[in-house]
Amino acid sequence: MSAPLRVLIVDDERLARERLKDLLAEAGDMQLVGECRNGNEAIAAIDAERPDLVLLDVQMPGPDGFGVLRALPPESPPAVIFVTAHRDFAVQAFEANALDYLLKPFDRERFRQSLARARDRRKALASPLDTELLARLEALTRRPPHEPERYVTRLVARVGWRMRFLQVEDIDYLTAEGNYVSVQVGKQSHLTRETLSALEAKLDPKQFLRAHRSFIVRLDRIEEVEPLPPGEYVFVLRDGTRLTSGRSYRAQVQRALELPT
Repeated sequence: MSAPLRVLIVDDERLARERLKDLLAEAGDMQLVGECRNGNEAIAAIDAERPDLVLLDVQMPGPDGFGVLRALPPESPPAVIFVTAHRDFAVQAFEANALDYLLKPFDRERFRQSLARARDRRKALASPLDTELLARLEALTRRPPHEPERYVTRLVARVGWRMRFLQVEDIDYLTAEGNYVSVQVGKQSHLTRETLSALEAKLDPKQFLRAHRSFIVRLDRIEEVEPLPPGEYVFVLRDGTRLTSGRSYRAQVQRALELPT
Protein backbone atom coordinates (compact mmCIF):
# COMPACT_ATOMS: atom_id res chain seq x y z
CA MET A 1 0.00 0.00 0.00
CA SER A 2 1.16 3.53 -0.72
CA ALA A 3 1.78 5.99 2.06
CA PRO A 4 -1.25 8.07 3.09
CA LEU A 5 -1.68 11.59 1.79
CA ARG A 6 -0.60 14.06 4.47
CA VAL A 7 -3.32 16.69 4.86
CA LEU A 8 -3.38 20.11 6.54
CA ILE A 9 -6.69 21.83 7.38
CA VAL A 10 -6.84 25.64 7.36
CA ASP A 11 -10.10 27.28 8.49
CA ASP A 12 -10.86 29.93 11.10
CA GLU A 13 -14.14 28.21 12.12
CA ARG A 14 -13.79 25.37 14.64
CA LEU A 15 -16.95 23.58 13.48
CA ALA A 16 -15.72 23.65 9.88
CA ARG A 17 -12.39 22.13 10.94
CA GLU A 18 -14.18 19.41 12.93
CA ARG A 19 -16.35 18.45 9.96
CA LEU A 20 -13.35 18.23 7.66
CA LYS A 21 -11.56 16.03 10.18
CA ASP A 22 -14.58 13.72 10.39
CA LEU A 23 -14.75 13.44 6.60
CA LEU A 24 -11.03 12.78 6.33
CA ALA A 25 -11.31 10.03 8.95
CA GLU A 26 -13.72 8.19 6.63
CA ALA A 27 -10.98 7.95 3.98
CA GLY A 28 -8.45 5.28 4.81
CA ASP A 29 -5.54 6.85 2.96
CA MET A 30 -5.52 10.36 4.49
CA GLN A 31 -3.36 11.44 7.43
CA LEU A 32 -4.14 14.69 9.23
CA VAL A 33 -0.86 16.48 10.03
CA GLY A 34 -2.30 19.65 11.51
CA GLU A 35 -5.02 22.29 11.59
CA CYS A 36 -4.67 26.08 11.43
CA ARG A 37 -6.99 28.96 12.31
CA ASN A 38 -5.44 31.74 10.22
CA GLY A 39 -3.13 32.50 7.33
CA ASN A 40 0.02 33.01 9.40
CA GLU A 41 -0.40 29.65 11.12
CA ALA A 42 -0.98 28.04 7.72
CA ILE A 43 2.22 29.43 6.19
CA ALA A 44 4.27 28.22 9.16
CA ALA A 45 2.61 24.80 9.20
CA ILE A 46 3.07 24.21 5.48
CA ASP A 47 6.74 25.09 5.81
CA ALA A 48 7.18 22.78 8.81
CA GLU A 49 5.00 19.82 7.83
CA ARG A 50 5.33 19.79 4.02
CA PRO A 51 1.81 18.37 3.54
CA ASP A 52 0.73 16.72 0.31
CA LEU A 53 -2.66 18.42 0.41
CA VAL A 54 -4.03 21.60 2.02
CA LEU A 55 -7.75 22.13 2.60
CA LEU A 56 -7.71 25.91 2.55
CA ASP A 57 -10.32 28.50 3.47
CA VAL A 58 -10.36 31.77 1.50
CA GLN A 59 -11.35 34.44 4.01
CA MET A 60 -9.71 34.25 7.44
CA PRO A 61 -7.59 36.39 9.79
CA GLY A 62 -4.12 37.38 8.61
CA PRO A 63 -3.27 36.55 5.01
CA ASP A 64 -6.29 35.10 3.20
CA GLY A 65 -6.09 31.85 1.27
CA PHE A 66 -4.55 33.49 -1.77
CA GLY A 67 -2.08 35.33 0.46
CA VAL A 68 -1.03 31.96 1.87
CA LEU A 69 -0.37 30.66 -1.65
CA ARG A 70 1.65 33.73 -2.60
CA ALA A 71 3.83 33.30 0.50
CA LEU A 72 4.84 29.76 -0.42
CA PRO A 73 8.00 29.00 -2.38
CA PRO A 74 7.32 27.67 -5.90
CA GLU A 75 9.41 24.55 -5.27
CA SER A 76 7.25 21.47 -4.55
CA PRO A 77 4.06 23.25 -3.45
CA PRO A 78 1.29 21.10 -1.94
CA ALA A 79 -1.95 20.43 -3.76
CA VAL A 80 -4.65 22.86 -2.63
CA ILE A 81 -8.40 22.38 -2.38
CA PHE A 82 -10.20 25.58 -1.46
CA VAL A 83 -13.05 25.03 1.00
CA THR A 84 -15.17 28.15 1.38
CA ALA A 85 -18.66 29.61 1.68
CA HIS A 86 -17.81 32.30 -0.88
CA ARG A 87 -18.59 31.46 -4.49
CA ASP A 88 -16.98 34.61 -5.90
CA PHE A 89 -13.39 33.35 -5.80
CA ALA A 90 -13.68 30.19 -7.92
CA VAL A 91 -12.08 31.66 -11.06
CA GLN A 92 -9.23 33.15 -9.03
CA ALA A 93 -8.72 29.80 -7.29
CA PHE A 94 -8.31 27.87 -10.52
CA GLU A 95 -6.03 30.57 -11.91
CA ALA A 96 -3.87 29.84 -8.85
CA ASN A 97 -3.83 26.15 -9.96
CA ALA A 98 -6.08 24.95 -7.16
CA LEU A 99 -6.98 21.29 -7.45
CA ASP A 100 -10.64 21.92 -6.61
CA TYR A 101 -13.05 24.49 -5.16
CA LEU A 102 -15.48 23.15 -2.56
CA LEU A 103 -18.38 25.47 -1.87
CA LYS A 104 -19.95 25.13 1.57
CA PRO A 105 -22.23 23.42 2.32
CA PHE A 106 -21.07 20.33 0.41
CA ASP A 107 -21.98 16.67 0.88
CA ARG A 108 -19.82 13.60 1.44
CA GLU A 109 -19.85 12.57 -2.20
CA ARG A 110 -18.59 15.96 -3.36
CA PHE A 111 -15.80 15.77 -0.78
CA ARG A 112 -14.84 12.28 -1.95
CA GLN A 113 -14.58 13.57 -5.51
CA SER A 114 -12.09 16.22 -4.35
CA LEU A 115 -9.99 13.63 -2.54
CA ALA A 116 -10.03 11.48 -5.67
CA ARG A 117 -8.48 14.39 -7.59
CA ALA A 118 -5.73 14.62 -4.98
CA ARG A 119 -5.02 10.89 -5.34
CA ASP A 120 -4.91 11.16 -9.13
CA ARG A 121 -2.48 14.07 -8.90
CA ARG A 122 -0.10 12.08 -6.71
CA LYS A 123 -0.25 9.11 -9.08
CA ALA A 124 0.61 11.36 -12.00
CA LEU A 125 3.57 12.86 -10.13
CA ALA A 126 4.82 9.58 -8.68
CA SER A 127 4.59 7.47 -11.84
CA PRO A 128 7.37 8.40 -14.27
CA LEU A 129 6.86 7.70 -17.92
CA ASP A 130 8.74 4.88 -19.57
CA THR A 131 12.18 6.41 -20.23
CA GLU A 132 12.59 5.15 -23.79
CA LEU A 133 9.03 6.11 -24.75
CA LEU A 134 9.41 9.58 -23.25
CA ALA A 135 12.67 10.11 -25.13
CA ARG A 136 10.98 9.21 -28.40
CA LEU A 137 8.02 11.48 -27.72
CA GLU A 138 10.27 14.40 -26.81
CA ALA A 139 12.23 13.85 -30.01
CA LEU A 140 8.99 14.27 -31.95
CA THR A 141 8.47 17.71 -30.39
CA ARG A 142 11.62 19.11 -31.98
CA ARG A 143 11.92 20.59 -35.43
CA PRO A 144 13.48 18.47 -38.19
CA PRO A 145 17.30 18.65 -38.16
CA HIS A 146 17.49 20.59 -41.45
CA GLU A 147 15.61 23.53 -39.90
CA PRO A 148 17.80 26.08 -38.09
CA GLU A 149 15.47 26.80 -35.17
CA ARG A 150 16.19 24.68 -32.09
CA TYR A 151 12.96 25.47 -30.22
CA VAL A 152 10.20 22.93 -29.61
CA THR A 153 6.81 23.16 -31.27
CA ARG A 154 5.08 20.70 -28.93
CA LEU A 155 5.38 19.55 -25.32
CA VAL A 156 4.52 16.15 -23.83
CA ALA A 157 2.22 16.21 -20.79
CA ARG A 158 0.64 13.63 -18.52
CA VAL A 159 -3.12 13.13 -18.51
CA GLY A 160 -3.70 10.36 -15.98
CA TRP A 161 -1.91 7.36 -17.47
CA ARG A 162 -1.96 8.82 -20.96
CA MET A 163 0.39 11.23 -22.70
CA ARG A 164 -0.79 14.28 -24.61
CA PHE A 165 0.94 16.55 -27.07
CA LEU A 166 0.46 20.25 -26.32
CA GLN A 167 0.99 22.64 -29.21
CA VAL A 168 3.26 25.50 -28.13
CA GLU A 169 1.08 28.00 -29.98
CA ASP A 170 -1.85 27.07 -27.68
CA ILE A 171 0.03 27.65 -24.41
CA ASP A 172 -0.91 30.72 -22.34
CA TYR A 173 1.67 30.41 -19.54
CA LEU A 174 3.69 27.88 -17.55
CA THR A 175 4.19 27.73 -13.78
CA ALA A 176 6.71 25.79 -11.70
CA GLU A 177 5.59 22.88 -9.54
CA GLY A 178 8.85 21.57 -8.10
CA ASN A 179 10.52 19.34 -10.69
CA TYR A 180 7.40 19.59 -12.84
CA VAL A 181 5.74 22.41 -14.76
CA SER A 182 2.03 23.14 -15.00
CA VAL A 183 1.21 24.18 -18.57
CA GLN A 184 -1.90 26.35 -18.89
CA VAL A 185 -3.86 25.90 -22.12
CA GLY A 186 -7.10 27.83 -21.95
CA LYS A 187 -8.96 26.69 -18.84
CA GLN A 188 -7.01 23.43 -18.60
CA SER A 189 -3.65 22.82 -16.94
CA HIS A 190 -1.34 19.88 -17.69
CA LEU A 191 1.76 18.59 -15.92
CA THR A 192 4.96 18.01 -17.83
CA ARG A 193 7.96 16.28 -16.27
CA GLU A 194 10.54 19.05 -16.65
CA THR A 195 11.78 22.03 -14.69
CA LEU A 196 10.85 25.54 -15.69
CA SER A 197 14.49 26.34 -16.49
CA ALA A 198 14.73 23.36 -18.83
CA LEU A 199 11.59 24.43 -20.67
CA GLU A 200 12.78 28.02 -20.86
CA ALA A 201 15.73 26.86 -22.93
CA LYS A 202 13.40 24.97 -25.31
CA LEU A 203 10.90 27.78 -25.90
CA ASP A 204 11.44 30.54 -28.45
CA PRO A 205 12.29 33.76 -26.53
CA LYS A 206 10.56 35.73 -29.29
CA GLN A 207 7.32 34.07 -28.19
CA PHE A 208 7.81 33.40 -24.47
CA LEU A 209 9.07 35.51 -21.58
CA ARG A 210 10.51 34.27 -18.29
CA ALA A 211 9.26 37.07 -16.04
CA HIS A 212 9.50 35.36 -12.64
CA ARG A 213 11.36 32.44 -11.17
CA SER A 214 8.04 30.58 -11.05
CA PHE A 215 6.42 31.37 -14.41
CA ILE A 216 6.89 31.88 -18.16
CA VAL A 217 4.23 33.72 -20.17
CA ARG A 218 3.46 33.73 -23.88
CA LEU A 219 4.00 37.27 -25.12
CA ASP A 220 0.99 37.47 -27.43
CA ARG A 221 -1.32 36.54 -24.53
CA ILE A 222 -0.43 39.74 -22.66
CA GLU A 223 -3.16 42.34 -23.16
CA GLU A 224 -2.20 44.93 -20.54
CA VAL A 225 0.83 45.76 -18.39
CA GLU A 226 0.53 47.59 -15.07
CA PRO A 227 3.82 48.88 -13.57
CA LEU A 228 4.28 48.54 -9.82
CA PRO A 229 6.54 50.86 -7.74
CA PRO A 230 9.20 48.27 -6.73
CA GLY A 231 10.08 47.50 -10.37
CA GLU A 232 7.56 44.72 -10.87
CA TYR A 233 4.85 44.51 -13.53
CA VAL A 234 1.37 43.01 -13.50
CA PHE A 235 0.51 41.24 -16.75
CA VAL A 236 -3.18 41.04 -17.57
CA LEU A 237 -3.74 38.23 -20.05
CA ARG A 238 -6.52 37.98 -22.62
CA ASP A 239 -8.59 35.73 -20.35
CA GLY A 240 -8.20 38.07 -17.36
CA THR A 241 -5.43 36.12 -15.63
CA ARG A 242 -3.08 38.39 -13.68
CA LEU A 243 0.60 37.49 -13.27
CA THR A 244 3.13 39.62 -11.38
CA SER A 245 6.73 39.66 -12.58
CA GLY A 246 9.74 39.42 -10.28
CA ARG A 247 11.94 42.43 -9.57
CA SER A 248 15.08 40.69 -10.80
CA TYR A 249 13.41 40.17 -14.21
CA ARG A 250 12.69 43.87 -14.73
CA ALA A 251 15.27 44.46 -17.47
CA GLN A 252 14.29 41.49 -19.61
CA VAL A 253 10.59 42.36 -19.23
CA GLN A 254 11.31 45.87 -20.44
CA ARG A 255 13.33 44.56 -23.42
CA ALA A 256 10.79 41.94 -24.44
CA LEU A 257 7.81 44.30 -24.23
CA GLU A 258 9.71 47.39 -25.36
CA LEU A 259 8.76 49.25 -22.20
CA PRO A 260 10.41 52.51 -21.11
CA THR A 261 13.27 52.03 -18.65
